[in-house]
Amino acid sequence: MRKGAPRADGDVRTVAQNKRARFAYSIEDRFEAGLVLTGSEVKSLRDGNVALSDAYGAVRGDELWLVNCRIGEYKAAAFFGHLPLRDRKLLMRRAELEKLVGKVEQRGYSLVPLSIYFRGGWAKVELGLGRGKTHEDRREDISAREQKREMERALSRRRR
Repeated sequence: MRKGAPRADGDVRTVAQNKRARFAYSIEDRFEAGLVLTGSEVKSLRDGNVALSDAYGAVRGDELWLVNCRIGEYKAAAFFGHLPLRDRKLLMRRAELEKLVGKVEQRGYSLVPLSIYFRGGWAKVELGLGRGKTHEDRREDISAREQKREMERALSRRRR
């Protein structure tokens, strides 16, 4: 594709994924939100200089914020750069936001960023509404994964 050419709406380029979130939380629902960024943050995101491991979504008043997401400094911005750990505002439709706030206020739910990506040139974040897994839940997941591997091994041995 030619540089500067308009992209199709379905063109998605993933920048970062939070693999730890799927391990620590059972994700019940997913939401897409836009990010309010400065120019140097967008450039840094396009370079893949982002860490989602400690990030979370927070509701403040009637707004949604992405907290603790580290977007590294963009070297070429020099004097006009950004702070790597600043809170970033998330953009969602009012109806979705109110639905989300109602669920987050329930005990045990958290907003976890699952991935950051570009869709049609716009930076987006996929948020998961998750409930923290207990130690027993993690053990069950591990045993289920091991059972699945054993079944696949047995099937492959049988095919030989």
